[in-house]
Amino acid sequence: MPLPASPDGTAAPEQRPSAPPRVAIVTGGSRGIGRGTAGRLAADGYAVVVGYAGGRDAAEAAVEEVVTVGGRAVAVRADVADEHAVAALFDAAEAEFGGVDVVVHAAGRMHLAPIADMDLAVLDDLHRTNIRGTFVVVQQAARRVRPGGAIVTFSTSVLGLAFPRYGAYAASKGAVEALTMILARELRGRDVTANTVAPGPTATDLFLDGKDEETVARLAAQPPLERLATPADIAEVVAFLASPAGHWVNGQVVRANGGIV
Repeated sequence: MPLPASPDGTAAPEQRPSAPPRVAIVTGGSRGIGRGTAGRLAADGYAVVVGYAGGRDAAEAAVEEVVTVGGRAVAVRADVADEHAVAALFDAAEAEFGGVDVVVHAAGRMHLAPIADMDLAVLDDLHRTNIRGTFVVVQQAARRVRPGGAIVTFSTSVLGLAFPRYGAYAASKGAVEALTMILARELRGRDVTANTVAPGPTATDLFLDGKDEETVARLAAQPPLERLATPADIAEVVAFLASPAGHWVNGQVVRANGGIV
């Protein structure tokens, strides 16, 4: 069958169906690093599912930022430590966009206190989100991410820096690193990578909350680059790990901290 002619009389090029978009779930996608990552992945052509815990307005604003520049995104509420809610989050991604290729688990909680003074109820809440929440999310990711995909979790460079008052938070993130490294090995044969990004001090609400200007300035001066990271700095690292260009990086902790040692 001949191709239809174009207005100038020449044969029009054959039209091929466009490939479906790659799909990313970003937990904690309504703010901070998660929000920056959602926007960055959308710029790479991903359809994005913005997972959020309670900030509906912020999540909808994150979606609007993606849609305004021509991307596709939806917001889905889910408590990351609730296995039924997380399963529903993945169900929503599959129903809306057809599958899941990348999972970025940026949701997390931080509470700072000396180990001797830590309220154990606060400790339990922190670990419920950071440890159980990570386990629940990557469990679904391990079952559902399509070949060629990527799973990215978040740790912290505090594990190496050992700042006082970060004991409970650092302990929870040490668990994330161990879990992710084991996951990478358990995904053998699936063509799916699993890596952890461990930011240094980053200018997010989570980091800045409760810190005075002197403390922030001191932390900003520590990297040789002499500034805090921005969410966009970290999002670039995540985008690389999620991309085909980063697919040979697997089972690693990437310490994105500007050179703090």
